[in-house]
Amino acid sequence: MALITCNFFSETLGLSTSMTVILPQQTMTQIGLNNFSSSRKLHPTLYLLHGLSDDDTIWMRRTSIERYVAELGLAVVMPNVHQSFYTDMEYGNKYWTFLTEELPAVARSFFPLSDAREDNFVAGLSMGGYGAFKWALRHPDRFAAAGSLSGALDMAQHIKNPPMPYMKPYFRLIYGEKDITGTDDDLLHVCAQQAMFDTPKPALYQCCGTEDFLYEDNISFRDACRKAGYPLTFEEGPGSHEWGYWDTHIQHFLRWLPLV
Repeated sequence: MALITCNFFSETLGLSTSMTVILPQQTMTQIGLNNFSSSRKLHPTLYLLHGLSDDDTIWMRRTSIERYVAELGLAVVMPNVHQSFYTDMEYGNKYWTFLTEELPAVARSFFPLSDAREDNFVAGLSMGGYGAFKWALRHPDRFAAAGSLSGALDMAQHIKNPPMPYMKPYFRLIYGEKDITGTDDDLLHVCAQQAMFDTPKPALYQCCGTEDFLYEDNISFRDACRKAGYPLTFEEGPGSHEWGYWDTHIQHFLRWLPLV
């Protein structure tokens, strides 16, 4: 595998930013790792999103994601979006536009990444789980599958009653004073809307520990999917909001992925 730290300028954000990228590499003599890269010119790609207190390096630092994808021939793109909740902020930068429009175009201009729907996936933890499901559900034509690990999935309720009170000022910067219930930033609403359309739908994988402070968020989203008839793989069990859980369950997600 090749590990690349990529610093670049974002026209959308008007500033320099970064992404960490893993690219497949076929090796025959590397000890302790079975690397695979197909003969295809363009790699299938996982966009892997970070949580509230993290950046684009965190998945490399806290998990063995490089080792887990080595045998899959899967490229991984990990962008930096600060504490934006993957949203065009009311008082700040347009991180949703950056993530969904500029980032894939820039990444594909730098690296040999496929733009085919069946080759593209997105996942994230906590804040990144929200971003991953929002991206896949609002752009179902772009992704074959998406995953949320301990995601902050009921943001309409979070804004009204933040599980961490210090987040109130952040939510005002991101969403202003508006109620996002029933909008495109409300995943329960978006899920119900997408379920109504007779079009290809990204497969969804969701997991959360039963001791996680976001567990009720995840139950709310699971129940919304079931009510709407949206297909969802849901996994729960002992676990809290911590990297041991995410390191284990990113492996579950990768085994679940519908890789071609």
